[in-house]
Amino acid sequence: MTLDSRSSNHVRRMGCILLVAIFVFTGIGFAEEKPAGAAKDEHKAHWSYEGDTGPDKWGDMSAEQGVCKTGKAQSPVDIKTTKQANKKTAYKVSYKASPLKIINNGHTIQVNYEPGSTITIDGKTYQLLQFHFHDPSEHTVLGKSYPMELHLVHKNDKGELAVLGVFMKEGKENATIKTLWDNLPDKVNEEKSVPAVSVNASTLLPKMNNLVVYRGSLTTPPCSEGVSWNVVKTPIEVSKAQIDKFISVSGKNARPVQPLNDRQLQETK
Repeated sequence: MTLDSRSSNHVRRMGCILLVAIFVFTGIGFAEEKPAGAAKDEHKAHWSYEGDTGPDKWGDMSAEQGVCKTGKAQSPVDIKTTKQANKKTAYKVSYKASPLKIINNGHTIQVNYEPGSTITIDGKTYQLLQFHFHDPSEHTVLGKSYPMELHLVHKNDKGELAVLGVFMKEGKENATIKTLWDNLPDKVNEEKSVPAVSVNASTLLPKMNNLVVYRGSLTTPPCSEGVSWNVVKTPIEVSKAQIDKFISVSGKNARPVQPLNDRQLQETK
């Protein structure tokens, strides 16, 4: 190799080093590439129960949540005028004890259930997926709400949802709620598994009579419609301390009642 060629190579190396320095200091070319839509996801507002991300804004926050605003069969509703069902709705509850898996998901306290517990409504069988709570009750009766409401969420083999709603009134301490509250997770969005403790959702049910049945939606985004709602009018009791404990952890988390539109509420006994 000659001196001239060495000098030429040296100049080229110096030129490359200079270009790299320019790119680094100006931020050109070496920034980490983010997936398409990453910036949008990072700045996407999370829904809540108040302010700019509250229920009246849910439908404007994303296309997926648009039905929260435009839907005609939304939940919850005010139970005011009911029509007596032509026939008695047959309910069969087959809940088993499940190892306690409880989570504070940032919106409510939720208990995730092991497979194998079902409810059969007029011959359709649904698996219990989870149950959770709202304060105050989301459904109202003649415009009045209960201190809390329990929602037991089920799904069948076709992907159809059925929710059992149970009102909760102030009264004596509830033993099952005590077990749940005694095992609340310390962190949000981290499921706490307590294998030594089991819970049976059937202990949270009143007598399965005097139910109001209608077609509605999820009461949280994305507010999907086509949900079979079954609201038990007979409430269960929880103590004031238990109600206050829930509020201290989750805060108020009830969606306002939605227009009934052309739907009818059927009452079955």
